[in-house]
Amino acid sequence: MRGPVRSSPSPRLRGEGRGEGASPQAQTDGSDAWKGPLTRNERERRAHSDLSPQAGRGEGPGSLQPLLAVERVSLSFGGVKALTGVSFDVAGGEIRAIIGPNGAGKTSMLNVINGFYQPQEGRITFKGRTRTSMRPYEAASGGIARTFQNVALFRGMSALDNIMAGRTLRMGCGLFWQMLRFGPALAEEVAHRRRVEDIIDFLEIPHIRKVPVGRLPYGLQKRVELARALALEPELLLLDEPMAGMNLEEKEDMSRYILDVNQEFGTTIALIEHDMGVVMDLSDRVVVLDYGRKIADGTPDEVRRDSRVIDAYLGVAH
Repeated sequence: MRGPVRSSPSPRLRGEGRGEGASPQAQTDGSDAWKGPLTRNERERRAHSDLSPQAGRGEGPGSLQPLLAVERVSLSFGGVKALTGVSFDVAGGEIRAIIGPNGAGKTSMLNVINGFYQPQEGRITFKGRTRTSMRPYEAASGGIARTFQNVALFRGMSALDNIMAGRTLRMGCGLFWQMLRFGPALAEEVAHRRRVEDIIDFLEIPHIRKVPVGRLPYGLQKRVELARALALEPELLLLDEPMAGMNLEEKEDMSRYILDVNQEFGTTIALIEHDMGVVMDLSDRVVVLDYGRKIADGTPDEVRRDSRVIDAYLGVAH
């Protein structure tokens, strides 16, 4: 269990104690050392440098080819309209936030994107392929992974086995060879296990790899769920309130992992989060929903000044 909440950054966020598994940036000396979560402005400066993982992709998310485009999506449950004519896009390599008050339709939007819900109207284009409906396994096969608002893990299985479950779609050997666990099946399992161990080291959870996840504190369960999503090696990672229920130190750590995934792996991320400080620091662009409708879309600075967003969150005229 973690100790009490500290007001100062954890050693990881100061760029200390990352060990041999640290990123190249964290292992450098002097001004290159990571001293805390990068602000949005710092990330924009890095995006324009030759050393940035996103260098050469354009002059910012707005100039990139959209990886995902949501067009006029509407979703209803009987007489209840969860989404009404929602349109936005997610550019390759960016962190895109979806925010709004409770009941705004944020989780419903993620469920539409990865095929849990089938919209009555609208279409979604992912990697240039347009569809009006899709099943979750098709989304996973196409490169979309997600975490859930409420942790969805196999509580009786170890952290390692839960993360290995994320490799299922990448396993090619048939049931016969897998039952024998011999020959090509064994070689395949070793290769996938090596990849999972890399993810475990990346998220700094080797000490819990054999622990049943049901015995883990909530913050570590969230990290295991992120690891399982990363095991799929997604092009688009959907995070549904990844920091819900966390204390300050756990939020700082999760913020760093999200930035690391985006910058070091080049993974595009769409996230829902209620902590506005986190949203404004991590996100390249923000889309705001209210009662199932889009009311704002733009950079964090533009969104925070939008009168409709202020009204939606405060519930009063300003």
